[in-house]
Amino acid sequence: MTSQTPEPKLLLPLKTRVALSFLSAVTDFVRRSDGTVNRGFMNLLDYKVRSTAKSVNGVSTEDVTVDANRNLWFRVFIPAASSGDGVLPVVIFFHGGGFAFLSPDSFGYDAVCRRLCRRIPAVVVSVNYRRTPEHRFPSQYDDGEDVLRFLDKNPAVLPENADFSKCFLAGDSAGANLAHQVAVRVAKSGLREIRVVGLVSIQPWFGGEERTAAEVKFEGAPLVSTSRTDWLWKAFLPEGSDRDHGAVNVSGANSEDLSGLDYPDTLVFVGGFDPLQDWQRKYYEWLRKSGKKAQLIEYPNMIHAFYIFPELPESSQLISQVKDFITNRISDLK
Repeated sequence: MTSQTPEPKLLLPLKTRVALSFLSAVTDFVRRSDGTVNRGFMNLLDYKVRSTAKSVNGVSTEDVTVDANRNLWFRVFIPAASSGDGVLPVVIFFHGGGFAFLSPDSFGYDAVCRRLCRRIPAVVVSVNYRRTPEHRFPSQYDDGEDVLRFLDKNPAVLPENADFSKCFLAGDSAGANLAHQVAVRVAKSGLREIRVVGLVSIQPWFGGEERTAAEVKFEGAPLVSTSRTDWLWKAFLPEGSDRDHGAVNVSGANSEDLSGLDYPDTLVFVGGFDPLQDWQRKYYEWLRKSGKKAQLIEYPNMIHAFYIFPELPESSQLISQVKDFITNRISDLK
């Protein structure tokens, strides 16, 4: 008689569980049945952090406007410490929020980028892109690409020790979806100064018409329940499109052909209690089948967006693994 391995149990601190319940309730409340978002109420609850020219815990920040007409800007995080040779890699970060919520100055994402900046260390550029449903596909991808092209033409907006030949794209959830699409775009068209050498994909938000086993099993999960993600995809996609659109089902029938592209080496993070995990593994496997270098790191006991909660030891561990990936990738370039 063979013994079966017991399934992992979701054990989270009370602080985390309360925060998850609150965030889930807020996103449910602000999503209206007519497909719009109650921005006024959302803005009241989305606590913002101002940029600080003075170093706080080893990191200073500055906001840079790219296009005021579409509220396209980014926050630069600058570490007080530098690497051994005095130069710093550049991490272009795209935040999550289902393309509909949050921004670089939202408390949680300001904190995450500060941790990345300090611990790698790196110059982190956190992008504020347009949100759905007011701005649908491909607005977010256009904004992400435009920020890279702005930096490519205006490198002086970053510190002198920012090394554009060691640029990494990174993102979580919807931001990881965005990072992938920007990576494809710049691989096709090229950049003058910036060289994208790596991509950090933290629990990327992909999907499709098919319901995967994980989506069925974790249908009512916090933040990314099936009903929430379905609503968000509908708010994002062009009218008449379904979830097998190439922006959603990136590894499906409508996927890009990556075989001839200089697509960056990629690190993918997956959580065992994330309904999106099957799509994330498909993405990883598709990259490998396309001849691209990709690494998969799994957190069997973690939910979607666990890295946002610093009280979780796994959150700190993920930051360390991102640092290792960036350090090793830079070493490979020498």
